[in-house]
Amino acid sequence: MTIYDELVARGLVAQVTDEAEIKELINNGKAVFYIGYDCTADSLTAGHFVTLTLMKRLQMAGNRPIALIGGGTTMIGDPSGRTDMRKMLTREDIDHNAACFKRQMERFIEFGEGPGKAMMVNNADWLLDLNYVELLREVGACFSVNNMLRAECYKQRMEKGLSFLEFNYMIMQSYDFYHMFQTIGCNMQFGGNDQWSNMLGGTELIRKKLGKDAYALTINLLTDSQGNKMGKTAGNAIWLDANKTSVFDFYQYWRNVGDADVMKCIRWLTFLPLEEIDEMDKWDGSRINEAKEILAFELTKMVHGEEEAQKAQDAARALFANGGDISNMPTTQLTADDFTDGTIGVLDLMVRCGLVPSKKEARRLVEQGGVEVGGEKVTDPMLRFNSADLGGDGLMVKKGKKIFHRVVTG
Repeated sequence: MTIYDELVARGLVAQVTDEAEIKELINNGKAVFYIGYDCTADSLTAGHFVTLTLMKRLQMAGNRPIALIGGGTTMIGDPSGRTDMRKMLTREDIDHNAACFKRQMERFIEFGEGPGKAMMVNNADWLLDLNYVELLREVGACFSVNNMLRAECYKQRMEKGLSFLEFNYMIMQSYDFYHMFQTIGCNMQFGGNDQWSNMLGGTELIRKKLGKDAYALTINLLTDSQGNKMGKTAGNAIWLDANKTSVFDFYQYWRNVGDADVMKCIRWLTFLPLEEIDEMDKWDGSRINEAKEILAFELTKMVHGEEEAQKAQDAARALFANGGDISNMPTTQLTADDFTDGTIGVLDLMVRCGLVPSKKEARRLVEQGGVEVGGEKVTDPMLRFNSADLGGDGLMVKKGKKIFHRVVTG
């Protein structure tokens, strides 16, 4: 099976500009392709997994990846898939975020010089030095406003108001492709299928300005069976940075994906052979949890290493087995300063553990029946615990159906 056939078999490919040429390039290791990442946070998320694993698959097949850090485009803000304008970041914030992205990508991608080695570039290096009038004269005539307004990425923003700042994003992204095509031989762009209009802008700009062909391929977005973007839970992103999402919580997220989503995630995100996945697809419903464990372990191993993945798996299994090792679960150790008259309230306890940002949110969860402590549902927001309650292995606090946290005393 060729690498392109494998991408199709895994269900990744959404749209292509010229399938025959794209197959020829990537099957023969001739693709110099880029995927862009705007630096809107100081960590990548689980939602970036599809593009990170795609980059790795293509590199393993001999192609050369370019990880484009959007130091320049982040200053504009991509309107794709948004109903509101993105937060404006400072140059310092963007530079910091870019450095964080690079450290995380290096776990997946092999960077270096020579054929097949990945490159990392930052579009701030060319976009921030552009003269606006010169840019308009160079590329402005290549973009039809009528066509741009028909693009899906702009349609979604038109109802609430599309700023002129965001309107320029397509031009900036297209210019990236145009610039890298000329300077480092980049002949292909990959990205999520919400980027299709922006990617076509780049291939058209190259064709109109240089009379040459470049190619684009989009992959399906990672969504659950209800069509919601995966990688988020209760409004919070699932981060690749263990300081933002613990290894245990990362493992638990994938361990608890919906039954209807687990095999899709295994196909898209893991490097298990397709033959093995096809056999798993035949498993009856009683083995669905086994498939979820495989998914969670494989992805946690990729991000955090095999040792950490094993610890997370052992801790997760311990939740359902008496006497299991729960030492690797997220744990908060309380000190004497956390107690008032020898006790601590359940609302303060949840805030102290970082399960909620405020006592107001903690109260809401308790009143809605979304909190358990020590295996018992909490219905009284005034409930208090003393240090003796937290002795031994401590107390297990459960938020919702999937988030667990252990609390012990010092």
